[in-house]
Formats: sequence, structure tokens, C-alpha cells
Amino acid sequence: MAVPGVGLLTRLHLCTQRRTRVQRPVLRLLSCPGTVAEDLRRDEQPPGSVETGFEDKIPKKRFSEMQNERREQAKRTVLIHCPEKISEKKFLKYLSQHGPINNHFFYESFGLYAVVEFCQKESVHSLQNETCAPSKGIEAAIPFRSRFFNLKLKNQTSERSCVQMSNQLPPSSKKLFQVLCDAESIDDQLNTLLKEFQLTEENTKLRYLTCSLIEDVAAAYFPDCIVRPFGSSVNTFGKLGCDLDMFLDLNETRNLSTHKTSGNFLMEFQVKNVPSERIATQKILSVLGECLDNFSPGCVGVQKILNARCPLVRFSHQASGFQCDLTTNNRIALTSSELLYIYGALDSRVRALVFTVRCWARAHLLTSSIPGAWITNFSLTMMVIFFLQTRSPPVLPTLDSLQTLADAEDKCIIEGNNCTFVRDLNRIKPSENTETLEILLKEFFEYFGNFAFNKNSINIRQGREQNKPDSSPLYIQNPFETSLNISKNVNQSQLQKFVHLAQESTWILQQEDLDGPDTSGNRSWGLVALLLPSGANRKSVGKKKSKKATSEKIKVLLESIKSNRTENFTDTNGKRNVSTQT
Repeated sequence: MAVPGVGLLTRLHLCTQRRTRVQRPVLRLLSCPGTVAEDLRRDEQPPGSVETGFEDKIPKKRFSEMQNERREQAKRTVLIHCPEKISEKKFLKYLSQHGPINNHFFYESFGLYAVVEFCQKESVHSLQNETCAPSKGIEAAIPFRSRFFNLKLKNQTSERSCVQMSNQLPPSSKKLFQVLCDAESIDDQLNTLLKEFQLTEENTKLRYLTCSLIEDVAAAYFPDCIVRPFGSSVNTFGKLGCDLDMFLDLNETRNLSTHKTSGNFLMEFQVKNVPSERIATQKILSVLGECLDNFSPGCVGVQKILNARCPLVRFSHQASGFQCDLTTNNRIALTSSELLYIYGALDSRVRALVFTVRCWARAHLLTSSIPGAWITNFSLTMMVIFFLQTRSPPVLPTLDSLQTLADAEDKCIIEGNNCTFVRDLNRIKPSENTETLEILLKEFFEYFGNFAFNKNSINIRQGREQNKPDSSPLYIQNPFETSLNISKNVNQSQLQKFVHLAQESTWILQQEDLDGPDTSGNRSWGLVALLLPSGANRKSVGKKKSKKATSEKIKVLLESIKSNRTENFTDTNGKRNVSTQT
């Protein structure tokens, strides 16, 4: 799904409005039918208060616990395509016949959709048993029972739709610019940007539900399989509109092959044999791609990219609006997601800083959704983590120190790579670093604006600079597959562009130290200034420094032009005369 960029932040006229506190609408609307306490809580909420959901965004549970809870939740959830005119009250009363509803929300994506979570899984089966096949039309329907339904009204009604919509998209550039200008400080701006872009509770539920629906398809061939989301959807660094990466986990199926003897007998499954694991992956994905394309409702634009280094099936899930990539047994990627989940949970400043750096990079075209020589979001995240490890005292621990805290339960070896680190957040000592987000952002740009990329590499395992093992312009060591460089695609030109912009951003933030926040609303400041096109701020600040001198020069110039216009272009009779004077 395309995500609106921040290029429109150049609309400076918005900053001419006075920066006063404005009430922003609640984007996250969740209805919980039958919960009187929830209705009372909403009624008692003071006027003008805004529920941001930011305070509880930092997870405290283990990654595996969170994943299991979300997956179990998704199993009790259905997706329903609704008619445009629908009464929310009647809709919920109809579904409640099948069992109590835990929560629900509505959203728009090629129509109106409802995500309904029942309290019990049996309610889903009851709804499926009461659902009929679509009436036969010109086209024949493929009989596929899923948890994706289509609701129709028997009698058309003229009553207006009265449902509240949950937002599934990032803010427009105009709105983002306005809320950033309205902030009280640079720290406030960074936290505001995080709140505006981070995944909402509803969006996260929709991602797990989408994976669960794909799992239903794969389970026809592999009954014990699990389709797990990974990457930005689960590591707490995903923004609204990001792609949905998922992988087919066949580990449970493979565990069935563990030798189980009974007396003198050993029973094994009959299976097909192929020459290599890669060929097995390609065959599995090829079949799943065909099933998604032909049988799974809502899956369109299916592409089987089987010859890539990591074979995958790419498709669009039209109902949710997600662009999806499906791989198999990508356990290292899931472990990387867990590591980022832990780093994001250790300190509230980490996610705000990562979101800001990513937004800054996108505004200056340092990153792109198209594969190429650009720096990736994952590389930028690694750079932020590495920088935070170098602070004194460090904001984040190194991966090696997390490994020393691990116990036997945390031990993890994947394809010969040591992926061991402590999973329990309570066993990691909080940072003693008290630097503000403003200081950390400025120091980040200054650090990498002067980093010796020509000879040093970035390594979050040890949290210190090391000699580069090869001549790649940018070398960021893969935290688990340590022989790999995650930024090998970046060329010298893109790296130099990054360094130049980092140096310019350092200079802009140094001017903020001198000027402070703008209370008049006459100039862009703080994070807004960083998101403007390169060079725009240098001119702006230069003008402010010499405001008085410039005004005098302009006044003299205007008088000179007026005098020359009279002298050179008209004679005493009012006729035009061309002067040869310079």
C-alpha cells in the first residue's frame, strides 16, 4: 500500500498560523458491545481529552507470549464485508446470536469492512455453519469455507450508516505538518510523529487476522503449520501502511518426524523426497501461490518469485489493503524481529528516534520502496541502535551483553548461527542515560556526519566501531548471520548523500539551540525544519541572521531600481529611451 510521503511539508504558509494547542480527533475508535464499563469510561472522559494509546504502546510481555496471544485472538476473529448502509446496533445483535463478542471495529478498504472478535472460537464455527454459499450468477463460485464473509441486506433500507471508522492509513503531509508545528518542543515533536505513524491496535489485529486467514489455506496441506508475521508488523517499528511480511512455519510439522519407538517398531510417514531444501521450499510456495490465486478470497495480484535468494509469494490482500510477502521457515528474520522488539521495549526514546530518522530519510529520498542502491529502513534502525549503544552511559545494551544474560531456555541456534539472547525484559537493567530526544537526535546526525565509513563498520553485537572486512561503502554487520553485510546494496553516491544531509541536519539543530522554538509561527523549526528540502533552511537562517542588513540592502536596491527606471526608460517627454549605461 502506498504511503503518503512528506514532500508536501514545503507548504510553509501553514506555519504562519499561530502555534496554539488544538484538539486532534481520536483516530483509534474501538467499540466493545455489551461492556457497560467501557461505555461509562468513554462518557466520563473529560471534554477535549484525546486517547492516544501511546502510554501503553511499550510492550512488557515476552515476544513469544505476545505472538501466541495475538494468534489465539485472531483465531476467534472474522472479517466481514458489509453493505454501505448498515446499523451497527442491529449488526452486532445479529452476530451475538452466535456468542458474545469481545470487541469489533469498522474500516474502509475497497468497501466497508468489520473485524469482529468473538469471546470463543466455537462462535466462529457457529457463524460458518449458518452461512450459505453465494447465489449462483453468471459466474460459478468456488466452494471455499473461510472466516471472510460477505453480508447482504435482504431488504434495502434508507437508514444512514452510523458506524465509526478506524483509521488504517498514516496522516496526510498537511496534517503531520500542522501537528508538528503545534508541538511545544523538539522532544514533543518526535513523540508526536511516533504517535501519528505507529501501528494502531486495530491495524495490528488486522495484520494477525490476515496471517490467520492465509494459515487456513495452508493448513489444507500442512495441518500443523503456522503463518507468522515478522518484520515491521511485529517488531514495534512498523508504521501505518507498511507491508505485511509473513512466513509459513513448518517446524511443528517437522517435529512430528522425531523418532518415536514402540517396542521393536518405528513408524514413519511416507513423504516425497527432493534434492535440496531450496527445491522443497520452491515447490511448497508454488502450490500455495496457486491456492491463494485460485481459492483464497481477497488475494489478488499473486506473483511467485521462486528464484530469488529467499523464494517468496507476493500478493495483495484486497480486503485489508496490505501488500504481502509469504516465505517459508524464515526463522532468522523472526528472531531479528524479536531482537528489535526487545530494543524498542527497553527505552521509550528508541522508537521515537527510529521513526524520526526514518521519516527524515524518506523526506530526503534516502530510502525508497523500490529496490536499489538506497539505504533501507532496517539499516537505518541498526544505525540508530548502534549509536545508542555508543552513548555514555549507553542507552541500549550490546547484543553480546544480552547473550551473556541468556539462560538455557534462551539458547537458540538457527542454521548454524548463534541467535541466543535474553528474552525476559525484566532481567535487563534499565539505562542510566537521561539525555533528551533533542540531544540524541542532534548527536546522531553529528556522529554519522563525521563517521569514518571508509574504514569502519557498524556492529551492534559489540557496540563499537570495527575495521571493515571488505570495500563496501557502507558495512553494517548482520547481527546473526555475522558474515553478511545488510547494507551491501548501498553505493558510494547514496552514502555521501546521507553524510551530507546528516551534516546539514546537525547545523540546523545547532541553530535551534541558538534560536529556540518559534512562538510566533513565522518560521519552520525543529523537526519540521529537518524535513524540508536540503538547503531551504540554510537560506532561511541566513536571512534571519542578517535581517536588518538585508532589509537595508533591499530598501537601497528598490530606490536604485526606481531611479534607474525613471532615468533610463523615459525621457522628459515621457517617451521610451534605452540607456547604454550599465
